[in-house]
Amino acid sequence: MADPCYPCNSNFATLFGGKTKTIAVDATSRYQLTARLIKEHWTPATKGALIASPSNPTGTLITPEELKQSIHTVNALGGCFFSDEIYHGLVYSTNATTALAVSDNVFVINSFSKYFGMTGWRIGWLIVPDEFIEATEKLAQNIYIATSTQSQYAALAAFDENTLAELENRRAEFAARRDFLYDNLLRLALKSPLNLRALFIFMPIAKKFTDDSYQFALDFLEAEGVAITPGIDFGSHEAHHMLRFAYTTSIAKMAIAMQRLDRFIKKG
Repeated sequence: MADPCYPCNSNFATLFGGKTKTIAVDATSRYQLTARLIKEHWTPATKGALIASPSNPTGTLITPEELKQSIHTVNALGGCFFSDEIYHGLVYSTNATTALAVSDNVFVINSFSKYFGMTGWRIGWLIVPDEFIEATEKLAQNIYIATSTQSQYAALAAFDENTLAELENRRAEFAARRDFLYDNLLRLALKSPLNLRALFIFMPIAKKFTDDSYQFALDFLEAEGVAITPGIDFGSHEAHHMLRFAYTTSIAKMAIAMQRLDRFIKKG
């Protein structure tokens, strides 16, 4: 997996007796794994590679060509390719490519929690190659048996025409928030290497201001009452220089937060 990445993925693998290997990525690969990196770090013990696009926490997309090359590389190496597509739908000015557009020999993970705004309802879906269906069913039966009835009905309601229109309105609002936050982070000299086209987060580099993102986030919270997340929650590569900002609140509230961040930086 890429470093930085969603931290729970490592815990999921550990839970079932697996070991994870994270690979440092940066802006040169859009904070995504590449076919070259996968091949370079593959060992005889490696069983698969996971790519998240859009990625949490970096909000980046893998290019269609790089996705294709990565899938073909993993298949040629005899491994399983896992595509985390949970943030599909929350993309702006472009489209996210599903791994299924490249191959049926992939695992695709998705959820109602993000685009459909159903965080906490605990409902999603997994698409697996035919040869893994039986094993997946056994695993599901022992982990959760079935998704709750009310969550299934809520998921069906998510496809209502009026609901879909509201979701698109929310996506447009996220795009406006993204532009506001991106411009303000640059104004405050928080270097964001990419103007991200997806998700609802930014993870700029704050090297100019701190070598300890955890302490910076804690001090900012205590001094100004604004919560951001330190990079160490998502990996080790450049973690002490990175901060995660979520724009899951209104522009009006973010404007106040940016004023407080400006004041906090100037005091420091």
